[in-house]
Amino acid sequence: MAEGPGTGPRLAELLAAGRRLWEEVETGAEPSSGAPAVQEKVRQGLDALQQAAAMVAQLDLFSENEELEEIASADLKYLLLPALLGALTLKQVDLSRRLEHLESARAHFWRFLKLCKSYGLGSFHLPAAATGPPGEEDAESPSPGRPAAAQPSLVAMASSRQAKIERYKQKKELENRLASMSTCVESGQADEDQIREFYILQIQKWINTSLEEMESIDQEMVILRSRATAKQPSAPPHATARQVRAPMKPFILTRDAAQAKVFGAGYPGLPTVTVDDWYEQRRRQGVLSAQGAPQRTPGITDEDLQKQEKKEEEDDEEALQKARNWDDWKDTHPRGYGNRQNMG
Repeated sequence: MAEGPGTGPRLAELLAAGRRLWEEVETGAEPSSGAPAVQEKVRQGLDALQQAAAMVAQLDLFSENEELEEIASADLKYLLLPALLGALTLKQVDLSRRLEHLESARAHFWRFLKLCKSYGLGSFHLPAAATGPPGEEDAESPSPGRPAAAQPSLVAMASSRQAKIERYKQKKELENRLASMSTCVESGQADEDQIREFYILQIQKWINTSLEEMESIDQEMVILRSRATAKQPSAPPHATARQVRAPMKPFILTRDAAQAKVFGAGYPGLPTVTVDDWYEQRRRQGVLSAQGAPQRTPGITDEDLQKQEKKEEEDDEEALQKARNWDDWKDTHPRGYGNRQNMG
């Protein structure tokens, strides 16, 4: 088993302490992950895991040029260091540094997946690295020039859903197998083959967890970056100078001006005299003769004409009586009365 140099804590102790603190934070009964006690455990766990990761790098335990069989069974558990670092980094709740924490956690998960991919631990698609020198991405990962927020097609969405279902089934199966083997391994009764299988199952479980966490991180980073872009004030256009407009001349809209716009000002068609006045003016000018005026018998007034018409109506008693008789007959003889033809 690998041990740290010097008189400091051993590598196995640092890994065990970091993993224990992560489990306490993950399964703790605290109402909020932002509680000071929880954040203190997160800080202590990150310190222990970072020291362990530095010791692993110093001891050069893992290399992409070696096979999985070349790694000692007791050293397999140290492959989980980047995954545990990423999981604890996500537990930090400093909102002002949330994007920084997400990028750091994603980098930890990506290094863990890349190391597992190089050892052939599981068949999965390695996501693209967020940042890094060219050539770090796996051959199966998308090209850096491809837009990260491209609209997924229906086929890609269906395949992603199927992959999530498969990962969930594998996760449940791995948890059941680990639960049945953990007692034997922790008690020291397991042989080397069982210990190796136990650590490989743990690594495969964390592979599924890392893939899920990276998907969630990518979605949250898109939201945070778009929010930061929306908060930035838009820069004023310096290239185009503002055009100085001349002040507008004030004007007053009066009732006379509005009436003049509708009817026209001084238009000769406006009514100025009555018809009788106009006729009288034209007659005085000699344009119209007196014959054009309606003729009336001299000495007869309108009252006389009305009396004459009333008298003519009263004199015609015979016509009046005939009309009354006809009205009475219509009252007692409806229309069609007496027409008995074609009645059968």
